[in-house]
Amino acid sequence: MNFEFNLYNVLVFISIFSTILYILKTLLFLFAGGDVEIDADFDSVTETDTSFNFLSVQSILAFFMGFGWSGLTCLVQLHTSGKIAVIAAFIVGLIFMFLSAYLMLCVRKLNKTVKVDYNELIGSAGKAYNSFLPNEKGQIEIILNKRLTILEAINISNENIEAFSQIKVVKVEDNNIYITKG
Repeated sequence: MNFEFNLYNVLVFISIFSTILYILKTLLFLFAGGDVEIDADFDSVTETDTSFNFLSVQSILAFFMGFGWSGLTCLVQLHTSGKIAVIAAFIVGLIFMFLSAYLMLCVRKLNKTVKVDYNELIGSAGKAYNSFLPNEKGQIEIILNKRLTILEAINISNENIEAFSQIKVVKVEDNNIYITKG
């Protein structure tokens, strides 16, 4: 087997291998969630921000993918010298790396959890979503974080609260919402 070690063969190998790995890594990220937890004991204290990983496996694979394909394009289609092809490939690889890191940052932002403070509901008015017997649980419809939300609540009054009647939140304890007829 006679395999020449030239720039063309190296770029073909880098292009195909990194593209296959990039696609596999992207599919794993999309279908497996992309989060990996490592449980280990470390003696040093380090602070990291995992929301933006410029030097992640995904972005490095994107670099090599962009590097390989643009280098091949420069050699085969544009008929440039090897030196110019490598320089152009490096620049395009960096652009691919930045784009991949930015896109992964955007995807991770979609998984944002909103913190809810039920104490903000004290004194708020809403509607009973269903009927409540005295000292029983049910559901209420109320504005929380500028959104209409249905929450579990407990009627602490001695009277029945009919569905769709006005209620008032009187207290919140241990994430339990207590209401009366409003």
